[in-house]
Amino acid sequence: MMMHGLRQAVRSRAVKVALVSLMAVNLSACFRPLYGPTASGEPMAALLASVQVDDVSTAAGQERLGHYLRSELIFDLDGSGQPSPKRYRLKMQGSESVKTPIVSSQTGRAEAGTLVGTIRFSLESLDGAKIITEGVAVATTTYDRSIQRFASLRAARDAEIRLAKTLADQIKTRIASVLVTKP
Repeated sequence: MMMHGLRQAVRSRAVKVALVSLMAVNLSACFRPLYGPTASGEPMAALLASVQVDDVSTAAGQERLGHYLRSELIFDLDGSGQPSPKRYRLKMQGSESVKTPIVSSQTGRAEAGTLVGTIRFSLESLDGAKIITEGVAVATTTYDRSIQRFASLRAARDAEIRLAKTLADQIKTRIASVLVTKP
C-alpha cells in the first residue's frame, strides 16, 4: 500500500512538471528579446539611433534637468558619434520638485532632499503625422543637505544628474519595447 502511494506521488509530480514544461514552451513564442532581432529585421541599435531628441520643455529654473536628460538620451539612443538618418522625433515636457522629508528639530533645517522628476514624452514620426507611443516617466532621487551651502548645491546637482539618468533609462526602455515589435 505504501509503495502504491509513493508511485502515485511520483507520477503526479511528473505530470505537473510535464504540464509546466509544455506551458513554458508554448508561451516562449510570445516573448521577443528587447535588444534582439526586431519584427522589421532591423537591428535595435539602428532603430534607436533613428530617434531625434528634441529639447525638453521645462519650467523656468528647471532647465538643467532638461539639459541633462536630453544629453543622456542622445548618448543612450545613439552613442556612436556618427550621424544617422532620423525617422522619429522624441518630444518631452518635464518638471521637477524638491521634497524635504527630514527636518532637524534642533536647527529647523532640512537634512535631506528628494528630487521628483516627471517627464511626459511622445515618440512621433519625423513629420509629426503619427504618434508611435507616448507616456509619462517618473523617478525620484535623494541627497543629503549640509550646513555648508556649496556642498548642498553640489549634492543637489549630482541628484539632478542621477535623476536624468534614471528618467532616460525609463524612456529608452519604453521606446525600445515599442520599436522592437514595429514591423
